[in-house]
Amino acid sequence: MTKLYLIRHAEAEGNLYRIAQGQYNSIITDRGWRQIRALERRFQDIHVDAVYASDLYRTCATASAIYRPKGLELHRRRDLREICVGVWEQKTWGEIARTDPVQKENFSHHLDRWHVEGAETPEQVRDRVLAAVRQIAAENDGKTVAVFSHGCAIRILLATLQGYSIAQLGQTPHGDNTAVSLIEADGAQMRVVFRDDNSHLTDPRYAQGETVKKRANALEPGLYFQPLRLPEDAALVENCAEAFPEANVRERAEAGTVLTGFLDQEAVGLVGFCPEHQAAENAGWISLFYIREPYRRRGYGVQLLGQAVAHYRPLGRRCLRIALTPEESARCPFFRDYGFVPAGRGEDGREILEKDISFDPAFLGPEGESGC
Repeated sequence: MTKLYLIRHAEAEGNLYRIAQGQYNSIITDRGWRQIRALERRFQDIHVDAVYASDLYRTCATASAIYRPKGLELHRRRDLREICVGVWEQKTWGEIARTDPVQKENFSHHLDRWHVEGAETPEQVRDRVLAAVRQIAAENDGKTVAVFSHGCAIRILLATLQGYSIAQLGQTPHGDNTAVSLIEADGAQMRVVFRDDNSHLTDPRYAQGETVKKRANALEPGLYFQPLRLPEDAALVENCAEAFPEANVRERAEAGTVLTGFLDQEAVGLVGFCPEHQAAENAGWISLFYIREPYRRRGYGVQLLGQAVAHYRPLGRRCLRIALTPEESARCPFFRDYGFVPAGRGEDGREILEKDISFDPAFLGPEGESGC
């Protein structure tokens, strides 16, 4: 009898920033690393002979909860990847809902009807992941194996093993980040013993010291972003200018360095970026960060941070920075909650906060960045 623990990756940027990241590489969030530490404690006394993961960064990083403390090799497999979402990759879910609402609904509730340009079909995902798991089981006959994959891929696999069709997928659960399922394989026969268990995130034995501050949950599907429009968004600019008296919002808008976040047709906030000649070599500066009062403390601010990451990482920036005046100190807890740490003061006395957005080379495969 072969045991296969099937584990979903920890919270990654796509989950937090509400961005579609099927086969796009993104890093693990601060909350995700707390989940990984709890997962490590869960498996501390469980014997594991081998560890496999999809070759994407977020699964390889999550797999470190098991392969590192047990001194095992990590086996990377491309066929354990998440479903490729084609032209949806790196779009916000808010943008997808705005431009492709029918297929967004199909993806959430009727995956058998889902079709997007450049994407895999659910049947293709089912076939490659099932074949991969069968091969892993055959190569590790009689052993215990940990296999790290992704939410949609795992859901399709478990539904298949439990006798559900793709059309019936909506009747099955969806595992949270680091959720653990157990499959037993006996020759060609495979059965699901349990699925989607994330009790290690709440059990004090494993979650000790890893309590997570409760976050506001933004309305689904989230925000979409467009360059700041003038004169249409003049009122938003005026409000922002009051909060950032030193920020020349109009000038930055004309330079194309400010994005407006929208919920439906309502402007929620602004995020601005410094022109590249003003940016430090390894840092991307957030020049503007503003949420309208009715939308504060509702989970939308972090989606603006996601746009800053999406803007600066392709430019080779390894961290985000923002400089806050003493009057803006009340906003510091928000940034610290999402991984910003003090990084000194500017010549004007403003406090500089910094967030690492770089990839750890240890979790990147030989090809580095990857796509569909």
